[in-house]
This record gives sequence, C-alpha cells and structure tokens, in this order.
Amino acid sequence: MSNLVIKVAELPQDFPAIQAIRKSVFQEEKGIDPALEFDGKDEISTHLIAYLNAEVVGTTRIRYLDEKTAKIERLAVLSTARGQGIGKKIMENALQVIANKNIPEVMVHAQEYIKDLYKKLDFVEEGEIFEEASIPHITMRKVFSHSR
Repeated sequence: MSNLVIKVAELPQDFPAIQAIRKSVFQEEKGIDPALEFDGKDEISTHLIAYLNAEVVGTTRIRYLDEKTAKIERLAVLSTARGQGIGKKIMENALQVIANKNIPEVMVHAQEYIKDLYKKLDFVEEGEIFEEASIPHITMRKVFSHSR
C-alpha cells in the first residue's frame, strides 16, 4: 500500500470527489437519506481525502465542537479498496491533524460493526448503543495524553 496518499482536502475543488465517495458508501450501500448525509456541516469541517494509486478511495471529516473537543465523522472507504487498512490510516491522519491543534479530546459515533477499528486507536466506548440513520452506533471517545 505504498501508493496510499492521505491529505487535508482543498475545498471546494476536492469536494466533488468527497461527495462521490460518501454517496457511494452511505447512500448507495447503506441507504442513508442524502439530507442526513449532507447535513450542511461540511463547510465548517476539515476534510481528509485518501488516494490509492492516484484514485480517490476514502474520506472523513473533522468537526471542532469547541476548543476542547473534535468529532470525526463520515469515515468512508470505497468497497473496492476495503480490507487494506485504509480506514485506519485515514483515522490516524485525522487524529494527527487534531493533535496538532492541541485539541485534547476526540469523539466518534461509530457504527457498531466497526467499533473495533476505533478500539485499536485507543477510543473507549461510552453510553448505550443508539440508532443514527437507522444504523446501530456507539459513542466512542479518545483523550490525548499530551506528554510532549
């Protein structure tokens, strides 16, 4: 996977590629309503975009809830590129972006079936399972130990 490149997206020029990935993963695969998927918060978020062999294959967004908490949302990897650790690499990059801003805490609403990915990145489950867009989710949180 040496041809994997993950970068902070440049908006608006990278947004059509991000939309295409999210449409494929969330709307076509999971049947999520476009109004839920494109919630008007993209403009206030930082987006990451992943390229494998120069093809766009994944994305996520980071939304800063306040000066202490960031939320990583909309992690998506095209079905043709799954199983190679790309989602984990995107998350690692997102966590680095957040750590560089000295934000101490990160949260996700993890789809239940993929919570182990977040556990590997030191996220801890919090609260009960809940439905979001008719899919079981769990809130997970990670606190950075700022020992720099």
